[in-house]
Order: sequence, then C-alpha cells, then structure tokens
Amino acid sequence: MLTERLKQLRNERRFYQRELAEYLGVSVRTYQFYESGHNEPNIKSLIALADFYNVTIDYLVGRTDERN
Repeated sequence: MLTERLKQLRNERRFYQRELAEYLGVSVRTYQFYESGHNEPNIKSLIALADFYNVTIDYLVGRTDERN
C-alpha cells in the first residue's frame, strides 16, 4: 500500500521523484526503491513524507483511507 500511496500523492501534486529524493536527502535510486517496493523508508523519512504531503503515517501505510 505504501508504494501505491507514494506514487499517487507525488503524481497528484506533480512532483518528480528527484524532488522528493532531494527533500528526503536520499538518492533518486533510493526513492525509486521506495515507490517500487524494493526498499522501505526509515521512520524519519516516513514522518517527513507524511508532513510533506500533510497526511498521516497511517494513511501512507494503508491503515486508514482518511488522509488527516
């Protein structure tokens, strides 16, 4: 679910993977791994993504469909 939500939120806001990678301080390849499911973000990155998109971590990981 995380991979789908990351792609969905990024596309809704028309950001490039490069921009999210820069925001998180990771390589573009690392961020691509987050979206493809080959790797998962650590808790610090998960919090940063939730803050960036103004959603809850529960929403990002699929525990709820409520964004806030």
